[in-house]
Amino acid sequence: MTRETLIGQIRSKKTFLCVGLDPDTEKLPKKLIEEEEDPIYEFNRQIIDATAPYCVAFKPNTAFYEAYGLNGINNLDKTFRYIRANYPDHFIIADAKRGDIGNTSTRYAKAFFKKFNADAITVAPYMGHDSVKPFLEFEDKWTIVLGLTSNAGSADFQQLMVGDKELYLEVIEKCAQWGTPDNMMFVVGATKAPMLEKIRKSIPRHFLLVPGIGEQGGSLEEVCRYGMNSDVGLLVNSSRGILYASAGEDFSERAGEEAKKIADKMAYFL
Repeated sequence: MTRETLIGQIRSKKTFLCVGLDPDTEKLPKKLIEEEEDPIYEFNRQIIDATAPYCVAFKPNTAFYEAYGLNGINNLDKTFRYIRANYPDHFIIADAKRGDIGNTSTRYAKAFFKKFNADAITVAPYMGHDSVKPFLEFEDKWTIVLGLTSNAGSADFQQLMVGDKELYLEVIEKCAQWGTPDNMMFVVGATKAPMLEKIRKSIPRHFLLVPGIGEQGGSLEEVCRYGMNSDVGLLVNSSRGILYASAGEDFSERAGEEAKKIADKMAYFL
């Protein structure tokens, strides 16, 4: 998906919500576990149908599928295929956090861009330019680099000072030289919203994927105040708050309601 297409979807739908698809069998409704042959896929399918009107992107976290072995990988593939077949205008992010030497990164890129047909993949840049650039070689695909994450441990390394700036800002500025606003985004946690102002000065045009609103305590209002640009420039992700709004048979209905609440708030900023 091109940058122009993504911006067009955000403007026309008046939302920049990304729904994380992180299925946990310990949290799925009991009826699905007891009655469905593939409860993870059925859970995803119903969540997708319920939330699609209120979001522009879906983000399966691959760890939540890999944990179930071959069956989980099959469910991941079926989930990608279902979105592509039924909601072709939605942006699909493979939240895989890959990053290795060039030859390996090329294989990771082919797996998610060619086999799973994702629009984007999250990438860890710790190994440097030759671990990131292979992902950038695919036309109309996006590399989403971990910049400043929302977990408490981000202070261990990301916020260390390197000369006169924090390490996370050095990483973001360096990686931005390898890609462009048309093929590279950055992950910036919603719980770090005040730091977005500094990040925006360094990368005014890049999209930011922002997890951490809702369950993790991030503020949508602060994210928009500090992170939005003239093209919106944000994909704000919510996972648990939407997926597990209800543990009952009304789980998909409640998920849709929660997604709509967030989308309605987003419309105010558009």
